[in-house]
Amino acid sequence: MTAIDQYFANLASLLARVQETQSQAMEAAARRIADAVRGGHMLYTFGTGHGHLLALELFYRAGGLAPVCPILDEKLMLHVSAAGSTLEERDESWVPRLLERYPLSRGDVLIISSNSGRNAVPVLLAQAARDCGAYVIALTSLAHSSSVSGRTKSGLRLFEVADLVLDNGGIPGDAAIQFSDQSFTGATSTAAGAAILQAVICRVHEIALEEGFPADFFVSSNIDGGDEVNNRLVEKYKGRIPGLE
Repeated sequence: MTAIDQYFANLASLLARVQETQSQAMEAAARRIADAVRGGHMLYTFGTGHGHLLALELFYRAGGLAPVCPILDEKLMLHVSAAGSTLEERDESWVPRLLERYPLSRGDVLIISSNSGRNAVPVLLAQAARDCGAYVIALTSLAHSSSVSGRTKSGLRLFEVADLVLDNGGIPGDAAIQFSDQSFTGATSTAAGAAILQAVICRVHEIALEEGFPADFFVSSNIDGGDEVNNRLVEKYKGRIPGLE
């Protein structure tokens, strides 16, 4: 078995465990998001470092929920300064600046993706969002987060301050395939996290149809008629979602 085979076998096993262990949490997340959509509220997403990939996973996607607003800042991503972003996500001064641009309010839902759940910005944003009345969902690795200390003054980690936790099932350190020199490669947090998020949004769509309330979803811009659908939704939500237009 090559490392390719090992990675896929490991990921398949991990996704099966996630489906089994997180089904109730995913249902609860879908219900909360559906309630937000029904009430005309927003789904916000956030992540630092590679977690920002999951913040973008639900944004402006073919088949994706339209009222999704990713909370983004270049300094917290990787493309401006990868090493610098590691330091920035530990800086407690970020949260007021983020909330100034992204005004979360009561009835909104915020999904924060952080594999370790230990750094200041995700933790403090979760706390501030709850203070605003938003419902906070943490997408994290409980195994990793439970094995490290928090990097806030309080010492709290993301799973300890969220309303609901979605566990991606990953191991401490994220990389899952061990080699003969005892090193590890093959992170799983993005693949598992994306699967969890997409499954939740599928359930949101299903709930909207079952319960008969309107919910807007994008389609692929690369199918006939897609531009017309998406342009209408962009016009509808561009005032509420920075970067959509």
